[in-house]
Amino acid sequence: MAKTREKKQSEVATIAKGLKEAKTVVFADISKLKVADSTELRRKAKKENVHIVTAKKTLLRVALKEAGIDSVDTAAFKGSVALILGLGDEIAPAKVFEAFRKDRENVALFGGLFQSRMMSAAEVKTLAQLPSKQELIARVLGSLNAPLSGLVNVLAGNLRGLVTVVNAIKESKA
Repeated sequence: MAKTREKKQSEVATIAKGLKEAKTVVFADISKLKVADSTELRRKAKKENVHIVTAKKTLLRVALKEAGIDSVDTAAFKGSVALILGLGDEIAPAKVFEAFRKDRENVALFGGLFQSRMMSAAEVKTLAQLPSKQELIARVLGSLNAPLSGLVNVLAGNLRGLVTVVNAIKESKA
């Protein structure tokens, strides 16, 4: 049964809203996945605050126009397109899809959008290798904490040395 015009318009509005809100978008072909695999991908994506929406190219083209994004060429996409929308961490969509894609050969990566700029599939793979925002924050805090830890250890070393000398004097007099 064909979709009604109203149904298509609501789909376009949903996709355009997702494109406007997303920090990063990954375009992929997941049409050859089994239902169980597709459900697993959606479940993993939900844990990372990533949404997956599928759309036909024609509806995607209209939604991109509505969202004001003109850098995406939908002619390169084949069949229906899965949009993996990252609403939190900028790297999460690429990480989720690349981790899922490692075990499966029947999914294809078309490219992505990062800050309204089109990325190739290779750039999306490179983006997936970057550490997440939380990992970067942890590294910075660890780097800031390292000099303080060293100072505490140096000061504590002097006290330990003093205690060792006092113990040696005590034992020599006993």
